[in-house]
Amino acid sequence: MNLPASGFLFNIVDLQTDVDISRAIHKQLKYFAGRQIRNVGTPAGNLATASPISDLNPVFMAANAILVAKSLDKETEIPMSQFFKGYRVTALEPDAIIASIRIPVTKKGEYLRAYKQSKRKDDDIAIVNAALRVSLNGSNIVESADLIYGGMAPTTIAAKKAGAYLVGKDITDSKTLECTMNALEQDFDLKFSVPGGMATYRKSLAFGFFYRFYQEILSDLEISTTNIDIEAIPEIERKISTGKEDREASVAYEQKILGKANPHVAALKQTTGEAQYTDDIPPQKNELYGCLVLSTKARAKITSVDYSPAMDLPGVVQWIDHTDMPSPEANRWGAPVCDEVFFAVDEVFTAGQPIGIIVADSAAHATAGARAVKVDYEELPAIFTMEEAIEKESYFEHYRYIKKGDTEAAFEKADYVFTGIARIGGQEHFYLETNACVAIPKPEDGEMEIWASTQNPTET
Repeated sequence: MNLPASGFLFNIVDLQTDVDISRAIHKQLKYFAGRQIRNVGTPAGNLATASPISDLNPVFMAANAILVAKSLDKETEIPMSQFFKGYRVTALEPDAIIASIRIPVTKKGEYLRAYKQSKRKDDDIAIVNAALRVSLNGSNIVESADLIYGGMAPTTIAAKKAGAYLVGKDITDSKTLECTMNALEQDFDLKFSVPGGMATYRKSLAFGFFYRFYQEILSDLEISTTNIDIEAIPEIERKISTGKEDREASVAYEQKILGKANPHVAALKQTTGEAQYTDDIPPQKNELYGCLVLSTKARAKITSVDYSPAMDLPGVVQWIDHTDMPSPEANRWGAPVCDEVFFAVDEVFTAGQPIGIIVADSAAHATAGARAVKVDYEELPAIFTMEEAIEKESYFEHYRYIKKGDTEAAFEKADYVFTGIARIGGQEHFYLETNACVAIPKPEDGEMEIWASTQNPTET
């Protein structure tokens, strides 16, 4: 298969033989960061950062993938086993980029699995991860093995002694498991002072991953034996945590203080996992989902918007844009001056600016409908720097300034005067929660109940 470095999509050459690799990649991507990061991340970026706990690095190494690096004057093939040179250091030349990733087609009898353990299952970096691969002949003898781990060294590394021991061994022999574990202990003899700590726990995870991998292979081979540990194979799922505060017991230890701190109204529910978020709200009758159609241009005039292809798709109900707002003023928002529009009108001023929204009977149908909307643009000159804005006299109508006293005299009396240019990008709080809401009409009172992603439950 060939995996474009610019995105997470890939083409499967042979579904039957590549199912293990595809499944391993999908599994690692499923728990890779959050949806926001997954939507803009790329395998090339994940590889080039050379993180020792990258979720994709072990999979590509175990699959013996080849990176194709391109610069202006040449193309270089780099085996994944030779790509990482040190902590955050790769074999890429300074002027090269990762153009594509070639993954060999697997053979019959080849097994590859990926594993990850983090402090929480979703949206968290790994403590230890692994991609383990063995190739067996018709007699279940190991012909080759790659046991690749992340989180056990400054780089993604192979358990060389354990991998070398496996070659030539009968995978169904119980001694193979025991001796491989002994070899893994030699590969990963972590000291208690190891960076990142948790030496004993990380070693246990490395052994546990191989143990589970071994049991999965025996299960796939359908070996008729009672030695298969069935409980080690499936994913472990647990119920949402619950808890309560024993106020009566705490009173006995309460001290006389000037002020008494009150817990945040949602603190207990959030720490126990009982807090209800937007996605936890049961679906309402006739509930519809909206997906925004966003500008793909930084600065352009909108010449046409054709949403008819979206209306032909299953589940799509309606297209909404600025023409559906009750008045031009209703399409505006912002502070301190209400000068931004909810939906673009004639022009767009940033990439990602909302143009309209597709409403459908499911999130998947709304997303598909949004992608089907065709927007034509007439590109206009875009302004990217402060200097360009000054040159083109592109200013906001509202501004603030502070001028008090004789600034010239103050500079003359100053002990030191530093001159130069300082730049800082505009910053806004990065919300950890996703932005979503549920709007429930109340026809009898003409009201609208809104459940939104705010930071205080009292605002919902």
